[in-house]
Amino acid sequence: MFEPKYTISAKLLQNIKRITEIITDLNNRRFSEIVLARFEKEARGVSAFASTSIEGNPLPLTDVKKILKSKPENVRDSEQEVLNYNQALTELNKLIKSKKISFNLSLISEIQGIIINKLIEKHRLGKIRGEPVFVNDPRAGKTIYWPPDYKDVSILLTDLIEYTNSNRNKIDPLILAGIFHKQFVIIHPFMDGNGRTVRLLTKILLADLGLNTFNLFSFENYYNKNITKYFAEVGVLGNYYEIKDSINFTAWLEYFTDGIIDELLRVKKELEKENISPREELKDYHQEILDYIKKHGYITDKDYAKLTKRARPTRNLDFRKLINLGLIKKLGRGKATYYKF
Repeated sequence: MFEPKYTISAKLLQNIKRITEIITDLNNRRFSEIVLARFEKEARGVSAFASTSIEGNPLPLTDVKKILKSKPENVRDSEQEVLNYNQALTELNKLIKSKKISFNLSLISEIQGIIINKLIEKHRLGKIRGEPVFVNDPRAGKTIYWPPDYKDVSILLTDLIEYTNSNRNKIDPLILAGIFHKQFVIIHPFMDGNGRTVRLLTKILLADLGLNTFNLFSFENYYNKNITKYFAEVGVLGNYYEIKDSINFTAWLEYFTDGIIDELLRVKKELEKENISPREELKDYHQEILDYIKKHGYITDKDYAKLTKRARPTRNLDFRKLINLGLIKKLGRGKATYYKF
């Protein structure tokens, strides 16, 4: 059974207390739905950019935002990576919000399958590796890490999942998320997409912090600021079987929580700059439109007419405002017109 070695150091304890303070402060504040929606959209773009950039994707943030806004006609691999990550992130956020999420091998395989879709052979999608892999240092031109043999991967991953689930209510979510993150990288269960997969899975465990503004920040952004430091902290050197009993997670957990603090403070600072104008303020009838779309997936003017006594020209203005704010889009024509997020 997996039993990680780590110490609750003074720095780690201080970081956990600091994160709790920031989260409590953010959760006690009220922000406009418009502002939150805009920040969530921005965070998805930053996450898609940062997480794929860590793995060597050359696209700048400006290009990533354009791709997410309008999918290119002929998609290159670098663009497909971004689209895949955004899709996985969007679906994961929905699951987190619904609180109907099972942290298991099926979920892990599904996320990995989305991330590498159209990038490698179909038979590898969502499949635990069945062959050896090596981690090389391109600068030194040599292998620096030999992960576990593929015959042991399923057992090691099952142990990690069981450890994580059995400690969800026993170990601080920050520590548990950090341990899962590093051990997943150590196991290296897939042929491709391990880093992107584990960074998404870590979001699920961080959501246990009860952070209401969780979807507004991107901890991947911190790693992308110094990729060399990230790889040095999350990775290990040597042969897994020779070093597995000596791996200590303490330094990584300190670095991991440093990143959470850094990104939460960035988001907090940005939120504090926001001055909500009357133009951005949502009324009850605007919220009814959004709530209806959340429940049914779309709304028509006929549907909206049943929810409100507002006249048709006024209803059109309501839809237009939400469109201008970037919350919904208009699809179809004439009587077949409908609106979606």
